[in-house]
Amino acid sequence: MNFIFISPNFPQTYWNFCDRLRRRGVTVLGIGDASYDSLEPQLKGALNEYYRVDSLEVYEAVFKAVAYFSHKYGKIDWIESNNEYWLELDARLRTDFNVTTGVQQKDIEKFKSKAAQKKYYAKGGIPTARQHKVSTLEAALGFLDQTGYPVIVKPEIGVGAEATYKIGTPAELEAFFAAKPSVPYVMEEFVTGDIYSYDAICDGQGRPLFESSAHFPPSMMDVVNLRLDMSYEVLPAVPEQLRERGRATLKAFGVKNRFVHFEFFRLDRDRKGLGVKGDFVGLETNMRPAGGYTPDMMDYAHSTDVYTIWADMVTAGKRLLPESGDDHWCVYYGRRDGRDYVRSHEEICRLWGDKMVMTGRIPAAIAPDLGDAMYMVQIRSEAEKEAFLRDLSQTR
Repeated sequence: MNFIFISPNFPQTYWNFCDRLRRRGVTVLGIGDASYDSLEPQLKGALNEYYRVDSLEVYEAVFKAVAYFSHKYGKIDWIESNNEYWLELDARLRTDFNVTTGVQQKDIEKFKSKAAQKKYYAKGGIPTARQHKVSTLEAALGFLDQTGYPVIVKPEIGVGAEATYKIGTPAELEAFFAAKPSVPYVMEEFVTGDIYSYDAICDGQGRPLFESSAHFPPSMMDVVNLRLDMSYEVLPAVPEQLRERGRATLKAFGVKNRFVHFEFFRLDRDRKGLGVKGDFVGLETNMRPAGGYTPDMMDYAHSTDVYTIWADMVTAGKRLLPESGDDHWCVYYGRRDGRDYVRSHEEICRLWGDKMVMTGRIPAAIAPDLGDAMYMVQIRSEAEKEAFLRDLSQTR
């Protein structure tokens, strides 16, 4: 099997996907814009060959790289980046090289566009917040007549909370339109509640081989825009309604052969048209693994190896790694540089070292979302979780 991995060096932990493929006897071929010398040693060891291009944004250069690998190694079986940013590039390459194991170019809109996703949620019977494609100020005012303030505005196609804003007054609405970027935006009614994810690896028939859930703070937008500390957790088990709605989303979108990250609001109060307090409401779909170090957190939470489960999906079409039955909370905390924390790094390591599974500096590219310095623990109780968050968050 010949597998081309687009941009295998980012995020840094993605060498694990290449490594597990290589262990399964796959010929793993990388295409990226980083120099070979800058690649992690683990990634170099997992790749059979690496082709550097000046920019992954130049399609002709990437096409040439795939053509080279195709000529040298024969038919390409998979092309994948596991990265939302390159979703369209992956699909275009698959279409041009007749690689049928992933999303094709004609199907890409429903996976990238937040507006297009709405009808698929409806198809799956999953409630979602009302939405409006931003056009004119007058049209936005018409939408606000239905929902009232506040509303959220965000790029129609985008990743994470970047360039996302909460608009709470007519003056803020006018300011948004006065400086609105040229990219398409959507406006959505403001829903209050915590964010939960349904994370899964599904096979060629769309059946989940692995399922997990993470609990995030109520507003990732505030974390990014206000440079707040970031904390979230992977849960020991997926809440049952979330599991049902996650599986319905897989089916409605026709997802196959992928690692996915679906986001839901859990309502903090009854809301007409959406549900009662505690219900899960669709937020957005991401056809990639959860960001940052969440795949590693899933490993620690469920005593497993999601990279191996994914590689077995690719090579065998099924899960070969049994469930461990040994589940935990895995909790992440990201601190910001320049804050005067009560407990120093050394104190945190001394207090939590026996439960600490990862710590270190966060790459600059993802620091706005995740903080500058990260700490991750594997714990077994809510009480331990609260103590950990208290020790990490206290400032003078």
